[in-house]
Amino acid sequence: MEIIVSPLAAVQLLVSKHKVSHVVSLLGPETPHRSFSGITDANHLKLTFHDILAPSEGLTAPASDHVETLIAFLKARQGEDPMLIHCWAGISRSTASAFTAMCLYNPQVDEWRLAQQLRSLSHVATPNRRIVAFADDIMGRQGRMVDAIDAIGRGEEAYEGVIFQWKMQL
Repeated sequence: MEIIVSPLAAVQLLVSKHKVSHVVSLLGPETPHRSFSGITDANHLKLTFHDILAPSEGLTAPASDHVETLIAFLKARQGEDPMLIHCWAGISRSTASAFTAMCLYNPQVDEWRLAQQLRSLSHVATPNRRIVAFADDIMGRQGRMVDAIDAIGRGEEAYEGVIFQWKMQL
């Protein structure tokens, strides 16, 4: 299992280069979702919400049902080809979703260790804490996912995230 995390601007190039089979798009309501050549609708999850940590008037906060949909998509995924997860910048929503996948696909691995792997792959990763908290609750991790993300802290300031790949260790 391989997960690629990127900003929106790099998605099509990476889909083609790495023979990606599944894409998770996490964009705000003001950014139209795109289709990517080689990715079927069934293999493309499109979630729409703002990158915020709490409900705010006029904005769409990540909600439990968004994260339930994400986890269901991750669980249903078949095959060994890479999956790509992206948001606008590749810093917050996508890294929170990638961390969710890392924890889901590695239930026996300590959340702190997975968060440390995430930090080692991206010095700018700042996983959206609200997404992580919902995932933690849904997967019954008893606050350990949130604690692990809190432990790695906020990533370095950046306009756009670094593209990175995470491979599951068997």
